[in-house]
Parts: sequence; structure tokens; C-alpha cells
Amino acid sequence: MGKIIVAGIGPGSPEDITPVVIDALRQADVVVGYQYYFQFISQYLQSSCVCVDTGMKKERERAEQAFEWAEQDKNVVVISSGDAGIYGMTPLVYEMRRQRKSGVEVCSLPGISAFQKAAALLGAPIGHDLCVISLSDLMTPWERIEQRIRAAAVGDFVTAIYNPKSHGRYWQLYRLQELFLKERSADTPVGFVRQAGREEQEVRLTTLGAFDPEEVDMFTVILIGNSQSYINDGKMITPRGYYREQLDESNKIGQNIMIASFQTIEKILAEKPQPPRSLGHRWALLHAIHTTADFEMQDLLYTDEGAVERLYHQVKEGTLKTIITDVTMVTSGIRKGALQRLGIEAKCYLSDPRVAEMASTLGITRTQAGIRLAVEEHPDALYAFGNAPTALMELCDLIRKGKAHPAGVIAAPVGFVHVRESKHMVKPFKDIPKIIVEGRKGGSNLAATLCNAILTFDDAEQLKPGKDV
Repeated sequence: MGKIIVAGIGPGSPEDITPVVIDALRQADVVVGYQYYFQFISQYLQSSCVCVDTGMKKERERAEQAFEWAEQDKNVVVISSGDAGIYGMTPLVYEMRRQRKSGVEVCSLPGISAFQKAAALLGAPIGHDLCVISLSDLMTPWERIEQRIRAAAVGDFVTAIYNPKSHGRYWQLYRLQELFLKERSADTPVGFVRQAGREEQEVRLTTLGAFDPEEVDMFTVILIGNSQSYINDGKMITPRGYYREQLDESNKIGQNIMIASFQTIEKILAEKPQPPRSLGHRWALLHAIHTTADFEMQDLLYTDEGAVERLYHQVKEGTLKTIITDVTMVTSGIRKGALQRLGIEAKCYLSDPRVAEMASTLGITRTQAGIRLAVEEHPDALYAFGNAPTALMELCDLIRKGKAHPAGVIAAPVGFVHVRESKHMVKPFKDIPKIIVEGRKGGSNLAATLCNAILTFDDAEQLKPGKDV
């Protein structure tokens, strides 16, 4: 009784065939394989070696012939491109051995897979957890393939795509891109290699959002990075974690958690029909939901057209230098790193000794008194309210009297008395950029996070919040 060796001959270049496979080929009495592959191994065969080559989709026939030769006491090598155990002949040969109840010895020799070769050409994209998915639905129902695509995208696996396209299979890759974009950022690196290791080899780098499925064919392997992958100096890299930032490790961890949270919110929002909104409104909404875990913010958050963008522009120009808050809890929630980075001062006048005296003398609330003092010293500040509707009403009165000219207003007082009215009172000031949490809801945490949304608006397009956490 002979023997069957199932051997992976690598992606196509002679240097990628392993020495153990070359030795097996030199000792073979019979080599069985797809006819296209013989050009890569003919130089290693004995002159007496029988070559059994067939066309595409003839895998069962090739396996049957291998057993027939082996049962005639021949030393048979069955070849597959890449690694024979990955979408290759190895599983079929083992299954057929069981089905035939054959006594032929079967063994497998590993080869360099096409995705490994592609990865080496692209840089280091598979440095962390990965999976491999074939888009061929000849033997696997598309519903199951789509399940696996979703799982890979949700699991943040680096993902290699085999059989991305054929003459009759043109839409599946578009669907995969659509599914990945629901879970991954559009700037996720994507690399693809056509005819890896062969003369026709082409290597390309792009992003998930810019990737064009029309640029690939059936000879292409695609590698989609995970959330940590990046492109540097023309190479795609997925870090393992050896060089995490050392200066402020807790900051990095906090930012990563915040990024993941924002991505989750984005995914949930995508499932809810809503009118188109500006990037600034979307950024403020993400912050509001992240702070409250309340998706009703989608209906409650109001922003003037371009309010976030206009206020951020004033910050960058240096014309907005002060944020005034109604209570100290709002000031505490504004990120100190962002304030320092941008040269902004956040102040609350409640602890000013003049406040208590003014409130007692005039019979007004302490927060009202605080706003009066603030307007005297900072009439053009950004005013943020997260607690006291009377303070917001006081500012509105001072605006009408021409004593206050705020750069913007964040109106998020919370409660049951005068809360709604205070928010209605600020809306008519058309020339002042406003962010308002409608109704009774609000709070110091909301007012603070909306300030943070303005200060970090430069991160909105990349959806990378939390650099100042």
C-alpha cells in the first residue's frame, strides 16, 4: 500500500516552497493537482514521475485518482497552493479516506498560505488575533458566511478574505464592506495583494471607507485591520502591545474605552431613523448619550445650526477664553487637560464671597448673583448651565438689557420649576450659538460634557474622543 502526502506549495514563488515539500516532490511517483500549479513544481520532479493534472472544480476527481494510485503502492503527492489545509485538498483527502475505508497512509505538509505571504508584503497586519473567511458560497450557504463576517467584525479580528470575487460572484464583497463599516471606523486600514509571490504581483493599501471592491479579482487576498491597526511609512501594522504609551498609561486605557463606547453609540444610532444632522450636532449628541446612557437625547438635544463648530472656531482663534458655569459641579466636569491645552479658564462664582452678600441684599438666588458678577467681569464668555434655571433666566435678562454678550450658551438645567421656561427664554437670541437639552432633563454632567464636545471638536471626524481623559 502506498502513501498520500498532501502538500502546500506556497502562494506561487519558488522561494516560498518549503524544503520538506521539495523533498517530497523529488521522491514522488505520482503528483496530483490543479494543472495551473505544475509550472511551480515541475523542476523538482523525477523524469519518471506521473503528473495527473485537472482543471478547476475537479477536487473530488483529483482525490479519487490519488487514492487509486496509492492503492497501487505508489508514493503520491497531492498539491495545493498556499497551505493545503486552508481551503485546500487536505480535508477532502482525509474525508475520502474515511469514506472509502482505505488503508492508505495520509499525511499533510504545511505550506506558506497566501494570506501569510500577503501579510508579509503589506508589513505586519496579522500581529494579533485574526480569522480567515472565504466568500465562496459554492459549498457554504451565504447566510452562514454572513454570520461569520458579522462575528469577525464585532470581535475586532484582523480578517483575511479569500475568494473575494469571481465572474458570477460580484456583490458579496460589497456586502462584507457594508457589514464591517457598521462595526469598524471608516479609517480602518485595508491591504490587498493580487497574485502574491508571482510575477503579476500587486500590493495596495487603503482604508475600509475608501476600499473599492472593483479593484480586486479572484486572485486577490484582502486583509482588514482591527481597531488598533495603522498605516505607517507605507506599511500596515497591527501592534501586539509591546510599545503602549508609557507616559500616561491610564489616559490611553481611558481613551480606548471611550472610543469603544462612542462606536457602540454610533452603531445603535444607525439603527434608529433620524434626520440628517451636522457633524457638530452629532458630536454633541454622542457626548450627551455617552454621559447619560439615555438615547432620548436624540430627541431632546437641540443645537443651533453650526453652534458647536462656531464655538470651537472661537476657541481655536483665541477669542473665547472663558467658560462660566452656574455651579461648581459643571466646572469640575470640564476636562482639565482640554482647558490647559487650549488656554481656557472655567469659572464658577458661587464660592465668591460677594455672592452670598448680593443674594441676601437683593433677595435673589446665589446662582443668580453669581451670574450677575460673572457678566460684569466676563460678558463675552461661554455660559454653561447644568443645575439652576434661575441662573439661566438671569443671563437672559442681562442679554436683553445689553449687559451680556455671551459667545455661546449651553442650557441644560434640570428639575421641575421654571426649567422648561428658562430654555424657552434663551432660544430667541438668534445671534448667540446655543446648545439646549429640551424639557425637564439636564444636569451638571450634561452641561460639562457638552463643553467637552466643543473643546474636542477636532476629534469628531475621526470619532476618536477622550484624548484629554
